[in-house]
Amino acid sequence: MKKLTLLLVSVVALLAGCAENTSGLRVDGKSQKVLFDNWTLGNRLEVDEIVTMQTDMGTRGVVTLTSDYKSDLPIQYRFYWYDNNGLEVNLKPSAWRQDVIRGFESRTLSEVSVNPEGTQFRVLIRNANY
Repeated sequence: MKKLTLLLVSVVALLAGCAENTSGLRVDGKSQKVLFDNWTLGNRLEVDEIVTMQTDMGTRGVVTLTSDYKSDLPIQYRFYWYDNNGLEVNLKPSAWRQDVIRGFESRTLSEVSVNPEGTQFRVLIRNANY
């Protein structure tokens, strides 16, 4: 009985590890590239602008999205920050933030690096309904 229970727990853990990637879009501020890991979300969102700017408070990353979908699109997003050498400077990532992009609406996602060495960013965007 213990072996069977151990086998079932192992199978569940293996299946959980094979679950679908939860990130839908990856936006790279430095290279201005957008990578789509989720075909459905990629068809519903358009990345209009990717900007990295210096402010008095530090480096700000800005991504403007437009919905190509008629209904509300609940999303979650998280910024990651890197120095000039491409090394991650915020070793503890921020929590996923939630937002809703209304049908055919544009929305701007923005964050300022908490680390003064953060000069480049990457933002992951995923569907909040998974």
